[in-house]
Amino acid sequence: MKKIVFFALGLMISFLSYGQGDNALHTVGRGADSIAHANTEFSASKQMGNVTKAEGDSAYIRNDFAAAIQIYETLLQNGEAPEIYYNLGNSYYKSGDIARAILNYERALLLSPGNADIRANLEVARAKTIDKVTPIPEIFFVTWTKSLINCLNADTWAKYGIAFFFLMLGALALFFLSKQIRLKKTGFICGLACLVFAVLCNVFAAQQKRTLMQRNKAIILSPSVTVRSTPSESGTSLFVLHEGHKVEIKDNTMHEWKEISLEDGKVGWIPASDIEVI
Repeated sequence: MKKIVFFALGLMISFLSYGQGDNALHTVGRGADSIAHANTEFSASKQMGNVTKAEGDSAYIRNDFAAAIQIYETLLQNGEAPEIYYNLGNSYYKSGDIARAILNYERALLLSPGNADIRANLEVARAKTIDKVTPIPEIFFVTWTKSLINCLNADTWAKYGIAFFFLMLGALALFFLSKQIRLKKTGFICGLACLVFAVLCNVFAAQQKRTLMQRNKAIILSPSVTVRSTPSESGTSLFVLHEGHKVEIKDNTMHEWKEISLEDGKVGWIPASDIEVI
């Protein structure tokens, strides 16, 4: 019994520590705004520098996309927020810069992975890119697990983990304090289920946090780039990629060249100046 209590207290400390640490990672506001709600004020129109989100929304509505881009970029210097990245992506899309639209949609999705509006606009922008790469097939269980993890962000998963932990404590109290066999069984089963959910939520939160901190994905911003076999212009040309394509950075040790991989398993080297990290 003492072992169970100490184990439960240890889990509670780890959950609480995770929740406090993760909240300091980035500045996240409400869920991403849709274009129809472009007038929604950001943090009650609180000024960030010399501009506000409301001013950027107003410029967007006037079709002054250059001004909107400048305002949103200025706001992001004060902290990341998914709705700012989302509106910035919309502004780049309307101005015809598909690559930077995809870049900012991806950044918004990184902070708010469960937002359907961001994902929908990202798919629309991706449809306008040239490269069509068929990814390596995954086991359905892996795909399903990734979808489950990405339905919520790290903060939300951590909060669910804490909630299930306290539910587990309640179930344990029912198990130890109840004198009826039926209630003891109920408390034991519910406590075990809550423990499993608490651990899963914590694992999912850790995975989201790891993805947020690694930032090992990038978008090609140059109109086209030749992928080479070695980090040199004299390297053998392997294939060509075009703007807007998403790649994974495998080797980030060099300053001027990055080794990248595609969804279909192809790898190669490209100049660092041709990509921007999500």
